[in-house]
Amino acid sequence: MKVIHFLAFFLTLPLTVFGESKPNVVFILADDLGYNELGCYGQQKIQTPNIDRLAREGMKFTRHYSGNAVCAPSRCVLMTGKHPGHAYIRNNRAVKPEGQEPIPDKEKTLAEYFKDLGYATGAFGKWGLGPTHSSGDPNNQGFDEFFGYNCQAKAHTYYPPSLWHNDEICPLNNNPPIPGHAGLPPGTDKSNPRSYDAFKGQDYAPERINRQALKFIDKHRDEPFFLYYPTVIPHVALHVPDEELIRYKELGWEDPPFTREGGGYTPHFTPRAAYASMITLLDKYVGRILLLLDLYGLSENTIVIFTSDNGTTHLKNEVDYDFFNSVGHLRGLKGSLYEGGIRVPLIVKWPAKIKPQTSSDFLSGFEDWIPTLMGLVGHPVEKNNSLDGYDLSKVLLHNQDLSSRTPRTLYREFAGYRGQQAVWFGPWKAIRQGLNVKNNPSALNIKLYHLENDPSETENLASEFPEIVSKARKMMETEHSPSKLFPIRALDL
Repeated sequence: MKVIHFLAFFLTLPLTVFGESKPNVVFILADDLGYNELGCYGQQKIQTPNIDRLAREGMKFTRHYSGNAVCAPSRCVLMTGKHPGHAYIRNNRAVKPEGQEPIPDKEKTLAEYFKDLGYATGAFGKWGLGPTHSSGDPNNQGFDEFFGYNCQAKAHTYYPPSLWHNDEICPLNNNPPIPGHAGLPPGTDKSNPRSYDAFKGQDYAPERINRQALKFIDKHRDEPFFLYYPTVIPHVALHVPDEELIRYKELGWEDPPFTREGGGYTPHFTPRAAYASMITLLDKYVGRILLLLDLYGLSENTIVIFTSDNGTTHLKNEVDYDFFNSVGHLRGLKGSLYEGGIRVPLIVKWPAKIKPQTSSDFLSGFEDWIPTLMGLVGHPVEKNNSLDGYDLSKVLLHNQDLSSRTPRTLYREFAGYRGQQAVWFGPWKAIRQGLNVKNNPSALNIKLYHLENDPSETENLASEFPEIVSKARKMMETEHSPSKLFPIRALDL
């Protein structure tokens, strides 16, 4: 009898008694947040104290690249660990009646890797990798719980009629719902701030989503969990509660109204204040997550990752990227494989393991997250699998520069925005554009930049270093596999 009681006691002991417990993982993905739009990356006008705290308490990366230059293909790289030359989704592609092209069953997602290890898994925010009930449904791709927007197009409004909770529609109290694309009626006085009230709702979807993410942490605080938080902020439309606008309106910025003449998302009377307020509101939502982890005593053994799915939007009339210096000295914006469209902030905090106030300039990308997180939780993936990424554990845990022992290359292609390819290796970056432009004789021409000396990509050195161009061309040929869904004319047709 004593033996039985001892065994029962042994089996109920927490894992930490005899070894380290599995770390929780919180992966926060901003939407269209530029490289220079956080205080810890040099932003001067927008306040982000909670994310800046993350940087102080963790490691900041200066050469991290999103999966692609727009939403769905970038998220596909993150979820499947395959770079855009191998990934299934390589551009945004809508399907009827609602959603985007689904990733197939055969793809093993980051969530499924965690699920195999016994983690509770939840996704809260914007999905965009397959409609409800399809093979790409988040519930069919490893997530126990999903709450938010399944469809990227539906996420263009922050005051929708409903969100998805798993496969059920969750109505919101927006009567009427606010469209993501609409203009002021003819004859409207555009100088009257009341004219813009039609684009204000009652039930703010990001608030609902944040609360559900907090409930997930509360529910699973006694077991290891993977929380994926792909927020819709700060993607336009410029929708933000009035109370969040006050701090920036009081600054007295010159802030001409966005009236939507010529198209775009919905109008806003103070677009600069709105955009800054949205990012600061995102920061507040991040702060809530960090506070809850602190309150439950989970912070020490929780890996928190913060990054963005691509660079700042190119819609200048709505988001004044020059005013905010959104991408700093980088060239390009969302949709471009130039640095400003694809180099994104990355902060990783794990107090138990990662030294605070550190930084790394190691070349890294979204395809690295499956091997990296599996390595960090003690279950490294096999080297002969189909993943394209690197395990960054040694960079994170020991701040080691792996470049000397493992020369890193990074590959990107994008079938959209006229078709593009880019490759990074050593100090070099090669890029070519117009690959999907019909009868484009210069489509295969390569531009070459020395990023260490020229991070703004201003001086094309292709004519001076033909041997480097030849190496880049070979890499572009090797890393690209044809796609029937997302062909690139100059390469596949």
